[in-house]
Amino acid sequence: MIRNRIAALAATAVAASLLLTACNATDQAAGAAASAAKDGVSTALQSLHFNSGTAKQNNATPKTGDWAPAAGKPAVTPAAKKWVQLSAAKAGNLNPVVVNGAGFTLYRFDKDTANPSKSNCNDACATTWPPVVVAPGGKIFIDGVNKSAVGVVKRDDGNLQVTIGGWPVYRFSKDLKPGDTNGQGVGGTWFGVTPDGKKAGVQDQNQGSTGGTGTGTAAATSVVLSDETNFGDPSEGLAGSGCQNVARDDAASSLQASGTLKIWSEKNCKGDSKVVQGDIADLASIGFDNKISSVFFG
Repeated sequence: MIRNRIAALAATAVAASLLLTACNATDQAAGAAASAAKDGVSTALQSLHFNSGTAKQNNATPKTGDWAPAAGKPAVTPAAKKWVQLSAAKAGNLNPVVVNGAGFTLYRFDKDTANPSKSNCNDACATTWPPVVVAPGGKIFIDGVNKSAVGVVKRDDGNLQVTIGGWPVYRFSKDLKPGDTNGQGVGGTWFGVTPDGKKAGVQDQNQGSTGGTGTGTAAATSVVLSDETNFGDPSEGLAGSGCQNVARDDAASSLQASGTLKIWSEKNCKGDSKVVQGDIADLASIGFDNKISSVFFG
């Protein structure tokens, strides 16, 4: 009896050891694959050449880089180019936003990830939203965008897609001319990309739908609303907590605040709203010129 029990225990120990070995081997293989993928992207990134200024300023060869659709025709999925250009610019109501060398707005996708960088837009999605891809050993011209914010990620199809702030960037097939921003807000997941990878035209990316500001940034406890842009007189100050009605509603064209607050188009914090942070020299840039009737602190 004792011998049988000892034999059974020994067999169990051997099986456990084999299982542990197999698990370790699997983990090591997965780790090696992840390391190889990371090394591959690092090698690709090192092969690229970063140049300050525009492609034209750097005498880039025409028709070998940034592309644009023919007039009146939508974009199609592009092939990797020898160079791409990333320029900080104004497009529509987005300022700043990154555009390519042809002046077309670039976008980011909420269903992608930035850390680690990963594109989840493939197949039909990549036709509607053509990724900005660059050939290995190609050039990236950076104009008003920090080099430290720019990188690449390997797509499922093997192409190298440009990233800004870790976010893969794309064109939109329904932008037919430079300066179009028809992709802004599509599906609640597509937004123009700023030079540091944030969502263009969105004052607070974590804002709630009602109540407080819904942001991790310190809330403002006061605000100065000016009738003119660039904080000109006359002006009105508000302070406190919770919802505060504006004495002269629908008059403000700029505001000054230390922190975040929520502005509303109707009294008692009703109607259209937007979370804002810090000073805004021209409320028309966020679609709120002469619209503020109340604010929410906290």
